[in-house]
Amino acid sequence: MFKHLYFLIYLMLLTSYLLRGCEVDEGTSIEEVTVSLDRTSFSPKSVTAGNDTIYDINLKMSSVGEFEVDAKMNIKNTSKDAWNELIFYFIPNIFTEQTLNKISHPLDNPGTLSVEEVAINGEKVEYDLEKDTLRVPLKSRLDSNGKINVGFKYNFTLPENGLRYTKNNGNYYLAQFYPMLATYREHRWNKEEYRFKGETFHTDFSDFNFTYQIPKGFTLTTTSPNDFYPNEKQGSLQANNVNMFFAAILNNPTLIEKEAGHTNIRVFGFGENMELYQEVTDIASDALTYFEENIGSYPHDQLDILLDGMSMEYPGIVTAYSIYNSEPLEPESLKKTVVHEIAHQWFYGIISNDPYHDAWLDEGFADFATELYFHSTNNEEVPYSSMYAAIQFLDSLPVNLPLHEYEESNQSSYIYGKSSVMLWKLFEERGGLKEAEKFLRTYYQYYQFKEINSKEFIRFTKHYFRLSDDSVFDEWLLVK
Repeated sequence: MFKHLYFLIYLMLLTSYLLRGCEVDEGTSIEEVTVSLDRTSFSPKSVTAGNDTIYDINLKMSSVGEFEVDAKMNIKNTSKDAWNELIFYFIPNIFTEQTLNKISHPLDNPGTLSVEEVAINGEKVEYDLEKDTLRVPLKSRLDSNGKINVGFKYNFTLPENGLRYTKNNGNYYLAQFYPMLATYREHRWNKEEYRFKGETFHTDFSDFNFTYQIPKGFTLTTTSPNDFYPNEKQGSLQANNVNMFFAAILNNPTLIEKEAGHTNIRVFGFGENMELYQEVTDIASDALTYFEENIGSYPHDQLDILLDGMSMEYPGIVTAYSIYNSEPLEPESLKKTVVHEIAHQWFYGIISNDPYHDAWLDEGFADFATELYFHSTNNEEVPYSSMYAAIQFLDSLPVNLPLHEYEESNQSSYIYGKSSVMLWKLFEERGGLKEAEKFLRTYYQYYQFKEINSKEFIRFTKHYFRLSDDSVFDEWLLVK
């Protein structure tokens, strides 16, 4: 989610500080390094999703880029409330001409969407679709621990210059292309208005069964670790315990592969810059190995990197090429962006958070982990003074506000920039770089495949560092 031009400039400035040998931290004594938590004294409290869902998605693509989908979801109500309706994100509707005109965001070539049927337990039902909110009323309430099957049949075409969900250079990027059940918490469906900056969708870890048919001349790569290249034009794939499913249908890519431990890294390029593709492959392998050794295990046997489109992360696969469909990134910036997106495999992909209400918990942590990787592998001291200088112009806003409470012009400055700097500040007098690695390892051990929020991060950090109050968070976190 490395998506804001300002923060790219910030990262470049930070790199230039390092190259000039700026003022750095001298480190702290070994006695000041904390010990890991033990489970007898601390028990993690994850945020519950309110549902347990298994997705079965069948997708067919025609030779002219028209898609048919038959999707079924087996849903269990794991909340304590009874439900009278189901709420889904249905982002393909955002990119139709009708919706784009309503929200004053026209595209030259919008997508199309035609919903043929919504069914509950095999019976066709009425529904309401407004922007990206798909509301399905229930004829009888679904009690706690009750189960229900919901089916959708629909057709769509992709827009050009869409946001993640788009076609580009003859490739088709199916991001959030299926109805995604929202989480349910505090006695309501956790569904916010769609925004074109940031991530306004949030779903729980689920299992996916995905069957497909694609035309001759294309190849498919997905979240699933068991897709192969070149693949058959029809098949069945699975992905388990992931918080979304992404598929890309690619036209004649260039492929470079490299093993990193148990993981096969595949870099798909679209051109003839083989030297750059190899450099991206090498740094991706090195970064993934570093994160596994210093944070925790990567849960998949495959990681795909697509060097096209807007930079974004999905479970088991990332895209990296531009920021919000701007000009292509320069090679060094591209490689740093790839590392950032790989870091998201841990922060959001494995340790989940709500990216509308707590975006800093994946963006700030991904940026923090990216800087940790570069400082460690380059054997650099942490440039605390330079980091603080880079955010000194920001006002006193906390980094954990909901997206709508920031101005679009400075949203990323807080969610990416200030949050990662303030994470570093925790370690300036508490063990430095090595303690930061240890902190992330412990954090991973406690929260892998769980959802965390700011309140739980504060609770964990206070216990980890044995803090007696919240004062270290005053400058940057709203204690909720």
